[in-house]
Amino acid sequence: MIIYVDADACPVKEEVYKVARRVGCDVRVVANSFIRTPMEPRIQFVLVDAGADAADDWIAERAGAGDVVVTNDIPLAARALEKTAEVISPTAKVFTAAMIGSALATRGLMEHLRSFGEITSGPPPFAPKDRSAFLSALDAAINRAKRKKG
Repeated sequence: MIIYVDADACPVKEEVYKVARRVGCDVRVVANSFIRTPMEPRIQFVLVDAGADAADDWIAERAGAGDVVVTNDIPLAARALEKTAEVISPTAKVFTAAMIGSALATRGLMEHLRSFGEITSGPPPFAPKDRSAFLSALDAAINRAKRKKG
């Protein structure tokens, strides 16, 4: 099992490391600029080429059944779900095949509104309760991934 982290704007990397150490799985921290990671054999930083979707492409090509992907990126979540990986956001949102179509449509609508100058609010500030919710969601995703892997 590997936990793939779409790391550029991920506020829960330390939580991922903590859980990965506890359950004994590998972590790939993927970004197109350097991010410091612990010097541990099971935690690897992957530097990808610059480009809007380079990190997403790298993760989507490798994640599969029995893996977990941590991302806020809805198109990446859709691609990972197609390969039957478990996908959660840093805010503990669980992406599923049943809801990803709706999430993609909402994302498209919001992009369209922004293109016309419509001001949309960003996410609320990350709070300690969000970290706790993420830890619970990550544990659940790991358990689902283990069942898929067999």
